[in-house]
Amino acid sequence: MTDSSIMPLGAHLDELRRRLVFALIAFIPVFFVAFAYGVPILELMLRPVILSLREAGQSAQLQATGPLETFSTVIKVAFIATLIVVGPWALLQLWLFVAPGLFAHERRFAYLLVPMSFVLAIGGVAFLFKVLLPIMLAFLITFGGNVREPGLRTAPVPEGVTLPGVPVLAADPENPGIGAMWVNSTLNAIRLCQGKTDDGMPIIKQVALTRSTQIAQQYRVSEYVGLLLSMSLAFSVAFQMPVVVMMLGWAGIIEPATLRRFRKQALIVCAALGAVLTPTADPLTMLLLAGPLYGLYEMGLLMLRLLPASRVSRGFDIFSRRKPTPDDTEGP
Repeated sequence: MTDSSIMPLGAHLDELRRRLVFALIAFIPVFFVAFAYGVPILELMLRPVILSLREAGQSAQLQATGPLETFSTVIKVAFIATLIVVGPWALLQLWLFVAPGLFAHERRFAYLLVPMSFVLAIGGVAFLFKVLLPIMLAFLITFGGNVREPGLRTAPVPEGVTLPGVPVLAADPENPGIGAMWVNSTLNAIRLCQGKTDDGMPIIKQVALTRSTQIAQQYRVSEYVGLLLSMSLAFSVAFQMPVVVMMLGWAGIIEPATLRRFRKQALIVCAALGAVLTPTADPLTMLLLAGPLYGLYEMGLLMLRLLPASRVSRGFDIFSRRKPTPDDTEGP
C-alpha cells in the first residue's frame, strides 16, 4: 500500500456519511411496505400456535387485552421485517466502506464467513419453526390443559326432556340458511349464520369451544410474538457455532487440536444451551436443539481442518497446494 492510496481523514468521514445515508434511506420505504403486509406476516407467525391449539382441542384464538396491543404488535413485526430486509443492504454499504482498506487475502475471509453466517441464521430460524416450535407448543399447551375440573358428575336426563342436537361438521356448509347452527370440529367452535350480505355471502359468528379444564390456554398475541422473536434471535445466534469455531481457530486463540480434544465439554455446553434456549423442561426438546448444535460444532471443526487460515488467505480451493503469491497480499 503506497502513501498515495491512503485517504485523508476528511475523505473517510465523507465516505462514511455517504454510506450511512445510503443504508438508512432504504429504511422508510421498506418499513411502509412491511407495515402494509404486517397482518399477513402476523398471521404466518400465529399459524404454529393456532394449529397446536386446534390439535389440543383448545380455543384456537389469541387475546388482545388492550386496544393498542394488536396494532403495536404489527408495528413490531413490520420493524423486525424491515431490519431483516434492509440488513443485507446496510451490511453491503458497510463492506463497501471497509473493503478498500483491506488486503486481498483479508477480504477472502469475509467472502467466506458472511454468506455462511447468513445461511446459518436462516437455517436456525427454519429449524425453530419447522421442528422445535411445534413440539414445544404441543408440550406446553397439553401440559397447561391437563388441570381438569374436579367433581364432575353425570345425572339421568329428566323424563320428557329432549336434548337438542347440533350437527358436527369438519368444515362450514357452502350456503347455510339464516339461523343455521353447527359445530366446526376443525375450528373447535360453534358457528351460527346470522344473516347474509348484499351479495348473498353468509355472515358467520362463532363461540369458541375448549376442553373441560380449570386453566384455559388463552395467550396474548404480544407475549407470543415477543417469545417467538426472542427465540428466533437466539437460534440465529446459536447456529453461528461453525463461524465461531473457525474464527477462534483462524485467530490462533484456540488450536484446532484443542477443540477436537474437548469434544465432551463441547457436548455439555451444547446440552446447556439446549436447556437455556428452550422454555420447556422436557428432555426431548433439549435434545432436539443440543443435537444440531453439536453437529454444527463438528461442522466447524471439519471446515477449520479443510480451510485453515493459510489456505483461505490464498483462495477457496481446499485442495490447492500452491504457495501464496504477491497478489494474495496485495492491498487496495
